[in-house]
Amino acid sequence: MAKTLPKADVVIVGMGWAGSVMAEELTRAGLNVVGIERGAWRDTSTDFPPAVDPDELRWHTRRNMLQPMSVETTTFRNRTDQTAAPVRNWSAFQYGWNVGGAGAHWAGMSWRFLEWDFQVATKTRERYGEEKLNGLENVQDWGVTYKDMEPYYDRFERIAGTSGYAGNIQGEKRPGGNIFEGPRKRDYPTPALKDTHWMSMYRETVNDMGYHPFTIPAGNISQAYVNPLGVNMGPCTYCGFCDFHGCGNFSKSSPQACILPTLMRRPNFTLLTETEVLHAVKHDDGKTAKGVKFIANGEEGFQPADVVCITAYQMDNVRLMLLSGIGEQYDPQTRRGTIGRNYSYQTCSSVTGFFDNERMNPFIGGGALGVQIDDFNGDNFDHTDLDFIGGAGIMGYSTNGRPIQNMNGLRPGTKRWGSEWKAGYARDYQTSASIFCQGTSMPSRDVYLDLDPTYKDRHGQPLIRLTFDWNENDKKMANYVTDKATEIMKRAGGKHLLTDNQASRSWNPYMQHSSHTIGGAVMGADPTTSALNPYLQSWDAHNVFVVGASAFPNNGGYNPTLTVGALAVRAAQAIHQTYINNPGPLVEA
Repeated sequence: MAKTLPKADVVIVGMGWAGSVMAEELTRAGLNVVGIERGAWRDTSTDFPPAVDPDELRWHTRRNMLQPMSVETTTFRNRTDQTAAPVRNWSAFQYGWNVGGAGAHWAGMSWRFLEWDFQVATKTRERYGEEKLNGLENVQDWGVTYKDMEPYYDRFERIAGTSGYAGNIQGEKRPGGNIFEGPRKRDYPTPALKDTHWMSMYRETVNDMGYHPFTIPAGNISQAYVNPLGVNMGPCTYCGFCDFHGCGNFSKSSPQACILPTLMRRPNFTLLTETEVLHAVKHDDGKTAKGVKFIANGEEGFQPADVVCITAYQMDNVRLMLLSGIGEQYDPQTRRGTIGRNYSYQTCSSVTGFFDNERMNPFIGGGALGVQIDDFNGDNFDHTDLDFIGGAGIMGYSTNGRPIQNMNGLRPGTKRWGSEWKAGYARDYQTSASIFCQGTSMPSRDVYLDLDPTYKDRHGQPLIRLTFDWNENDKKMANYVTDKATEIMKRAGGKHLLTDNQASRSWNPYMQHSSHTIGGAVMGADPTTSALNPYLQSWDAHNVFVVGASAFPNNGGYNPTLTVGALAVRAAQAIHQTYINNPGPLVEA
């Protein structure tokens, strides 16, 4: 018989960024919270000390911080007429495998989404007319605006210690910052990171071209900082071992560095590690959940709670909703149902150039170290005569010079073995530089998530199945911004160019620039097209909240982490300020 644990006010499934943020907010409000994490505990001082953290072979090549594929994977196909097969290598999807989740191994790019990103459908119709959305019938607004989100962005930035220089403070545009961003209440909590040689070259080049460069906002913080929770963080040392690695300097924003030192001391918080939630359990009337069923050490258990928060990895959030029978599976033929709807990825490309008389010193790096222009992101440029919507941030970056990862980044024509390869690597390691385009991704009618009818996990539950390929809109957008990046690289003096445009070939999960996978349990104001209301509360079970990038109806030209954190703060405050005192829908359907 399954063991039943003492009832909690709130149970949180997944203790990455979203789960940690919500647990901190809810316990500070006095609620009894149980957090459940499938992975193990990881601590900065013991798991990521400076002597261990730069082990590139262990962390980046072998991906030892990611969840083993024997625990769970996803299946994939491009089209519905194909049979999906299990994914066997983590590239496009990078599940966390510890307390802190993917927040322990992320790079640190800390973006607020543009005002346009939250209202793509409305703003596109207003500026260009309904015909601009032809072929994009699933594009929809989020149910919240940037203005709604701004206070929660600010709160998360204070917790994370985000470094940067604001370009729009209360409507005042500031040169040197991102003048295209939405207005913010105040500047970042820590100053922007410093330029590398390539960043200075890129900044000067795009400035001369009439664009508007700015330093990328970063979770690699620039100076010592004490956050609002009383946690001390240290300055980034520009080591370049950020993504796929922990941070032994306490300088990369992560749950370990920013939240857990405070949260773990609270008596009203209980953490269950190496405990896997199988699904939520509904009351007999099917209208609400009464807790979650889990398995730990081979034995099943049940955690009852008044509120269930699903805050796992994006794919797992959708899978848990389907396994729990909460909401209706999306059908691409009828467009009915909401669970699995509006999956999107991130549309990316890169251009690498080689410079004969420059030394870029790539070993000086940071996970979010770069200079970007947003002149071609979102709707910051006129699309009237273009056959797509959306765009991309175009950055000159210095994220790392890791020797194993970079050994294949050689100029065209260089052999990949022997003495010529060694000489080529010695020549090109110092003299190459790259521009990265991180673009929007719009949902398509025939792209979705569901439960695989064939493949199951080790507990006998179906795996999640992804049906995805690039749509025409995103292909055209990628071609446009890649041409812009190529022009910039040539103007900067780069030669022997290597261009990699993801959308020029069918999508597959193995050769990717990004892990920014979103959607499937999306938020919105209309329950016929969204699984969640604007507070991330399930339309179908009002005591279930689903928080993460799974809630994004479309992807912006940015990393999702800061928006996930802001949504988590907003949902948690709605729970303890409103829901607990008056359980029921926070928004009328």
